[in-house]
Amino acid sequence: MTTDTGTRVREINADDISRVVSELCQTAAHVLPDDVVAGLRKAEKSEKSPLAKQVLIEILENVDISKRDLIPLCQDTGTTVVLVDVGQDVHIVGGSLRDAINAGVGKGYTDGYLRASMVAHPFSTRVNTKNNTPAVIHTEIVPGDVFKITVVPKGGGCENMSKFTIMLPLRGKEGITEFVLNTIEESGGNPCPPLVVGVGVGGSSEYAMYLAKRAIVRPVGVASDDPETAEFERELLEKVNALGVGPQAVGGLNTAMAVNIETYPTHITSLPVAVNLQCHSARSKTAEL
Repeated sequence: MTTDTGTRVREINADDISRVVSELCQTAAHVLPDDVVAGLRKAEKSEKSPLAKQVLIEILENVDISKRDLIPLCQDTGTTVVLVDVGQDVHIVGGSLRDAINAGVGKGYTDGYLRASMVAHPFSTRVNTKNNTPAVIHTEIVPGDVFKITVVPKGGGCENMSKFTIMLPLRGKEGITEFVLNTIEESGGNPCPPLVVGVGVGGSSEYAMYLAKRAIVRPVGVASDDPETAEFERELLEKVNALGVGPQAVGGLNTAMAVNIETYPTHITSLPVAVNLQCHSARSKTAEL
């Protein structure tokens, strides 16, 4: 389609979005990404504690069984977090983007016999919505006609350990380090380590939390593009693993597979810091339409 100004606009049908989201929900529930599997195998090889090594062996066995037999990696198939990059030259036709995503989530969880975990009226009746809708949807407007969608089934055990604070700027790296380490140490086995640790620094209160969520989907082993941030990630990962929490909190060398930090400029008076933990079953699946 061409607009009156001559700009080419790519049309994407809402039904195609729903179909792809349904497929992503089911694949993400059953097949762990290659980077996460590689991170778990690296942890198993490096682990010195016999009990922790056995835990990692069993986690990897679970990964193989889930993929082979299409059994969910975890009984908690999570809140369906959906991250969408929408090109400014894309036009959604045949329905709204939000409705299309939720239709896909509902179909994916129903057809895939995945546990429905979402409840409406959260502070009162907490009635299950029966198909894991609505999703938690985050959109980014990007240049061009790209349309990329990532589904992240986010388990309650790790999501419940999320933390946020706003520090005085002078706390700097020392304050961030202390906050991250305290968050992980206090969480114990609840988030099911070894973890992917997402850290959001800067922006505002809600944006820092969003940055931390985006950080957990960066592939394990891929450092920040910013050299200073990448170095801080390496320092934090070493300190996190020195805590000795270990796989499933049985002790050991591997409390986390990665610490991923995303940053954004912030107000002169603030240092917002958010931590979002992702369990060893770091499920996500991406597609481009």
